[in-house]
Amino acid sequence: MTGKEKPGGVLERRGAFLAAMRRMTFEEGHFTTADLAAAANVPRSTAQDWVNRMIKEGCIFVKEEPHGRNPAQYASRSALPQTTCKRIFTTHDGSDVEIFHECLSSGCAGFCEFHHRKAGGAAISVTRDGMIFRERARIGEAKELRLDSAAVGLALVRKEGNEIVQTIRSVPGGPAYSLSSMMGHAKGVNGVQISAAGGVITGEVRTSALTPVTIGVDDTDRKGCGGATFALSQALMKYLTDAGSIIGIRHQVAALCQDIDEKTAGNSCSFIELAVDPNVVNSLAARVCRFVDEESVSDEWGVAIMTSITVSKDLLLLGKKIRQERVTMEEVMTAAQKSGVAVYGKKGIIGAVGAVSLKSQPQEVLLDPDCPMVFEYEY
Repeated sequence: MTGKEKPGGVLERRGAFLAAMRRMTFEEGHFTTADLAAAANVPRSTAQDWVNRMIKEGCIFVKEEPHGRNPAQYASRSALPQTTCKRIFTTHDGSDVEIFHECLSSGCAGFCEFHHRKAGGAAISVTRDGMIFRERARIGEAKELRLDSAAVGLALVRKEGNEIVQTIRSVPGGPAYSLSSMMGHAKGVNGVQISAAGGVITGEVRTSALTPVTIGVDDTDRKGCGGATFALSQALMKYLTDAGSIIGIRHQVAALCQDIDEKTAGNSCSFIELAVDPNVVNSLAARVCRFVDEESVSDEWGVAIMTSITVSKDLLLLGKKIRQERVTMEEVMTAAQKSGVAVYGKKGIIGAVGAVSLKSQPQEVLLDPDCPMVFEYEY
């Protein structure tokens, strides 16, 4: 750590101090209170407070007692990382829940994706995008969890108050270590309760129930005047997530029908996915429209905002059509109204609604209008 100690929760500060202690133990074999104060650029009294706390928690130990002018020397009990789980968060929409695990390692994300999919249980779908693996489930619904062929999986999901509770089960070993010793340190986790029986480790992981929001944007550029919808939508995600009450999940570009004479270039639209604190959802549309209006070089911009995990049949059918042929504003408005999608702006509404209709599609479908869409849900 460098500079002044940054403000933040106790968990974040704890992680930063513990990381510094482990680094000094690994490099020097020990550290003193003065070493920690210098590394963190905090007063020695603050460093000593954290040393005392970590000793009580059993994270560090006194390697050598103070004697004469020589200060006490401390050492971390392990140079292993405190957690490889960066963040765990959940979105909630009626009986549908989507769970996101943001990892610090692509290997760990890939491992969890593979085993959660193989285990079955409550997971309806499991996908991965880089360091994030995500799984969809329904509250109270689950099939058999197959730990005979998988190391870890989602057994059940329930909602208690404003929290989502995931019941995760694993076999002993690495997965159990992650569940019992690492997940509780991830951002977004409100608590983890561990139990063991019959050779299976069970963890109940609590996270806040956030609102899923997908925002489609289109027609923010204009021929001869520059601008790029993909760049504006990416800037929009950064703007919305800076305050901390909104988590950015991903930014995507989608190609629509190429046989449109008035298209500016490749006739692409963009969407962003967010997990939003329910307390700020009502003010979100005004912030989005103000940003797009100020940053767009076209007066024809359009915005569509969807607050659901799944994509309705009407939207999926619209998405299929809009990638192959011209659609009318009336068709788009009808599908949006039936699906509870709020729209703002002018002509760009067509592409913006098209963008949110494609949010569940894989990358190859998003970028190639000739690639058949995936209709994964049953209606």
